[in-house]
Amino acid sequence: MSGPLEGLLVADFSRVLAGPFATMLLGDLGADVVKVEHPAGGDETRGWGPPWYRDHSTYYLAVNRNKRSVALDLRTGAGRRAARALAARADVLVENFKAGAAERLGLGYEEVGRDNPGLVWCSISGFGRGPDLPGYDFLVQAMSGLMSITGPAGGEPTKVGVALVDVLTGLYAFGGVLAALRERDRTGRGQRVEVSLLGSALASLVNQASSYLCTGKPPRAMGNRHPSITPYETLATADRPLVVAVGNDGQFARLCRVLGVPGAATDPRFATNADRVTNRDALAELLERALAARGASDWVAALSEAGVPCGLVNDVGEAFALAERLGLEPVAAAGGIPQVANPIRLSSAPASYRLAPPALGEHTAEVLGWLAGPPSGDPGAVPTP
Repeated sequence: MSGPLEGLLVADFSRVLAGPFATMLLGDLGADVVKVEHPAGGDETRGWGPPWYRDHSTYYLAVNRNKRSVALDLRTGAGRRAARALAARADVLVENFKAGAAERLGLGYEEVGRDNPGLVWCSISGFGRGPDLPGYDFLVQAMSGLMSITGPAGGEPTKVGVALVDVLTGLYAFGGVLAALRERDRTGRGQRVEVSLLGSALASLVNQASSYLCTGKPPRAMGNRHPSITPYETLATADRPLVVAVGNDGQFARLCRVLGVPGAATDPRFATNADRVTNRDALAELLERALAARGASDWVAALSEAGVPCGLVNDVGEAFALAERLGLEPVAAAGGIPQVANPIRLSSAPASYRLAPPALGEHTAEVLGWLAGPPSGDPGAVPTP
């Protein structure tokens, strides 16, 4: 099965992570994605290693399956003509050029949209149309406030261990493109879709952003603690940390019963969530004294049986093993290359893994040959080799 987006052609002029992640998701659901890269080196992530797998960086492999690679030098007339021909036939164009570069190349929304009024044109930037600032995830994690609420209380501001802002921006772009395609189904016309790393980061601060907007007080880092719920944190046991995520008074009472401190549930300091937040240090000390009697795995078994949300702090390998045990099938293969499976599960048109991440320029001749032919009435997709 080729997926619900079969027949859509995506011209992918993006690089690194946010754009390629969005276009890979479109490809997983059946779209034909043509990845346009510079002949000299291509997407920067091709060189972001080690680690390597079959001479590819594992970073590049993470977000480039289900695509064809076309090597075009957009500084040349021939390269620009081929790029415009691709844009003229595309259903979706995704770009993350520096501000103004798409327009200088003749790939801006106004120019391409005149010849292809059904085009959904998606621009991904660091900070929107105006500023010409470098849109790197690490910078935006810092500038968005995300780092200020991450890490130990009173410690150095800390980035998340993955380029999370890029991933979130890719997801917002993916959703925006799908919404624009649905609108095109009704009107026959495409539109401009714009997302920025800074805007995506701020939107993804959710409760922390809401706290600031409603109180005027910027939130601060609290380590693994939650600003509004307790106990919702890591707690020490006899061997390794245990995550406890208690969200209501009933769960708290069951936690106290299993730990052998049932009186804590009715202690005036801890009787309600608000009381527990006020007295979080005293509560953590009480709970960790009880937890010191057994190892984390024993506590997970006992607490889970009692209906208390809890878990171990897994490494990545342990996390994949857990997902396998739970039947989530987290690993897929694209052309024999191990990949994280698309987590979107559709009952009748599931994601598919048709093409391995391509070598640089692997499909240039194929795609340019197709572009040289006469366009059909329906732009359609690049023929499957």
